[in-house]
Parts: sequence; C-alpha cells; structure tokens
Amino acid sequence: MRFTTLQDWLQWQETLHPTEIDLGLDRVRAVLQRMRLGQPGFSLISVAGTNGKGSSVAMLDAIYRAAGYKTGAYLSPHIKRYNERISINGAAVSDAELCEVFELIDQCRGDISLTYFEFGTLAAIALLQQAKIDIAILEVGLGGRLDAVNVLDADVALITSIGLDHQAWLGNTREAIALEKAGIARPHRPIVCGDPAPPGNLLGYLRALDAPVYVLNRDFFYHKEDAGTWRWQSEGRQRYGLPMPVLRGDMQLHNAASALMVVQLLEARFPVNNAGIRTGLLTATQPGRFQVIPGKVTMVVDVAHNPQAAQALAVTLQQMPCRGKTHAVFGVMKDKDVSGIIAALRDVVDCWYLADLAVERAMAAKAIQAIMQEKGISAPISCHASVLLAKDSALRSANPADRVLVFGSFYVAAEIL
Repeated sequence: MRFTTLQDWLQWQETLHPTEIDLGLDRVRAVLQRMRLGQPGFSLISVAGTNGKGSSVAMLDAIYRAAGYKTGAYLSPHIKRYNERISINGAAVSDAELCEVFELIDQCRGDISLTYFEFGTLAAIALLQQAKIDIAILEVGLGGRLDAVNVLDADVALITSIGLDHQAWLGNTREAIALEKAGIARPHRPIVCGDPAPPGNLLGYLRALDAPVYVLNRDFFYHKEDAGTWRWQSEGRQRYGLPMPVLRGDMQLHNAASALMVVQLLEARFPVNNAGIRTGLLTATQPGRFQVIPGKVTMVVDVAHNPQAAQALAVTLQQMPCRGKTHAVFGVMKDKDVSGIIAALRDVVDCWYLADLAVERAMAAKAIQAIMQEKGISAPISCHASVLLAKDSALRSANPADRVLVFGSFYVAAEIL
C-alpha cells in the first residue's frame, strides 16, 4: 500500500494533479472502467445547485433511511473530517475503508492523473457499490456537466438553486451557470428544479432532452399552515401537517419541498409514507447551516459564501431576531463576490470582525475591510489574524442579549465547530 494513514493519502492527493480544479469526465470514466465499476446497482439521485445542495442531500438521505432503505450519501467539502464526505446509512466511512479504496484507485489509474476531488468521487462510487445500498444521493461538487459525479447517470436529478458563484469555471451569468448545472440531466429522466425562477434557457435545454421537468411554484408547491407545520402538493399528491425541517430558515422549506418532489418521482420503486417524511425532516442535519450554538452569548455558524446564500442568511436572521446587536465574524475566499455578500448583510450586522484564514485562496482581512469602507459600511470594523481571535473579540464585546454570527466559508465554519 502506498500509504497507511488517511492523512498521508490526502496530502499526496493534493499534490498529484497539476491544478486543484480540472473539470472533465474522461479521467474518471477511464479509471471507473479499469476498476470495473460501470453504472451501479443502486438507484441514484444527483444534486446540483449554487446553494442548498448539502441540506437537500441530508434531507433525502434521512427520509429514505427513516423509510427503511439502505442509503449512501456523498457530500463536499467536509467541515472537520474528510470521512464526512461519504456515509452509509448515516454513518461516515472509516479511515481504513478510505485507505483501502484509495489503494485500489491508485493501482487502477496507472498513469492517469486525478484531482483530489476525483479521487474522492471514485472512492464514494466504489464504497457505495460495495455496501450494496438501495439508493444513493450524490452532491455535485462544481457545476454539473463536467463534474466527476456526472460520470454516473442519475435516475432523478435535482437542481436546488441557480446563482452566481465559481464564475471562473461556470460563467458570469445565471444563464451560463444554469446550462452547466443542467448537464446532470439525462434524456427522458425526470429533473426537479428548486429554483422558482430558473433561466429560460435551462428549461429549453431540458425540453430538448425530452426530460420531464418539475419546477417549484409551477409543478409543486409548499405552504405554511402555521408556525410549526406546512403542507406540500403536486398534481398527483398532497402531504399535510408536515413538521418544519430541523434545518432553520425559509430556504430550507424550498429544499424540503424539492426533496419531496424527488421522493414523489421515485414513489413506485421507493414508497415513503408520511411518518418517514416527518422523521426525515426532523432528523436531517448538516453542520454549518444556520447552526445555533447556545452559550452566554448565542453563536450562529453558517457556511454562506456567495450573495444568494448571504441573502438567505439575512432573511433567517431577521426572522429570528435577537434583543441586542449582531456581531459578525467574517472570512472569505478571494474569488468570491465580497461586495455582494456584504450588501446582503449590511442592514442586519452591527459590528464586523474580519478574519485572516490560513488558506492560500483566502482574502486578507485588510482587503475585506478596504472593500467595506469603499461600500460605505458605517458599522465598526476590526481585523484579526485568525477566525478564533475574531470570534473571541466578538464574544468579549457582546452582551448576553447579543449574538455572534460566524460565516463566509467552509474554512471559517471548520475553525468554530
């Protein structure tokens, strides 16, 4: 075996390919063939989108597990441990399982160079096949059309939302990004769109595939019944008295409604009763999605890292107000729309604590401060050498009636959780 520890495998994978991101399916497809892993025996749901992918995967996985099916899930990135990316029946795979499958991939790839993400995707496919699961829910890492996950044909595809992010790889308009995400669709197979206002070219592309399309607020709907329950309906089904997802925020109802449309489309093969739906909604969790950490001062951790996610975060903060001030700890990558993120939250944040991150791609706190000053942010701003130092400063400044918001990147969330 090339390496005996997971950490050594991962460090090596980070240096194997000349670029961190290299979209395309040829390398993964070739190694899959060498591993003799063709189209898998399990049913597959692929999940793409700008935001909401991880939450949607978590809900679908929890719902199908509650209904008694053996599930597998693949997510990225992770928060604390790489093992979080691949789970079987809700349990993360072990270091030993990952090392074993990485060795298999390494032996089969020959002279084919793979990215860090491609190694992980191949590992997920292999481990889920070995586990003989009933249904897999796989999150697309970047875009859709050329993402490694798209090497498999989904039985149902889900696009959660379409916003501006990763423009260097996906394009600078919603229309261009929509076509990249639509690449997970297959001819004659259903696709669910959880974005209630998708670009017209997306629908045109899917019509050309003769793929049945189900769009939120056109083909399926959700309505709040009261503070604690909601109902879902499509042309052929209604579900009443559903509990609010344990994942907080109105956007999670978008995700939950879309997940139920997927469940409806797979009903013939995988029937799920209302008890399974309720249990799934109440048990599906994802770290860093408006995660509330109680304490003398309440802390909220969120991985919002683009304007669309920041807008949803602002709405949730306003729906769950505190009696005092909101202190925001913020760190972000250089390639993000920092101005758009700040604009979404400027009216709900009272004090800013900007953090440097120990990541090459990160934007320096001083650079974020310059953008905020250029945009006329009048709230107090301070810069800190790390997320933990920024968080500690925010907590020292906060009163018990205040709250501390920590957001801007998965790297930021990982420092706190």
